[in-house]
Amino acid sequence: MSFFRRGADRVTVDEARRRTQGGDAPAVLLDVRERAEWSAGHAPGAVHLPLSSLATGAALPSAAQGRPLVVICRSGRRSQQAADLLTGRGADAVDVKGGMQAWAAAGHPVVDGHGNSGSIA
Repeated sequence: MSFFRRGADRVTVDEARRRTQGGDAPAVLLDVRERAEWSAGHAPGAVHLPLSSLATGAALPSAAQGRPLVVICRSGRRSQQAADLLTGRGADAVDVKGGMQAWAAAGHPVVDGHGNSGSIA
């Protein structure tokens, strides 16, 4: 059974945060941007796997395996591609409308690779 409603292939940043933040979060926030983008700023607790790696068959990080996935990128284009790839592989995945740009604009936290305040590259 899918964690997400049938036909709900995109979620807002507020819904993404609600489903992925906190110790008992039911889903994993999967950031599919490239390493430099991730290092500049990402959502706390997110898991990283670039779309370029995912597209060549890379396995999900262990923290994301077997769990519902909320996929995010910078603006939402790559995350749509990644969510399509993942659902094609049998994963329960949706993407975030507006990506990390919308996440930051909504005032949600962004940290860099050192855990300091980050920015969206």
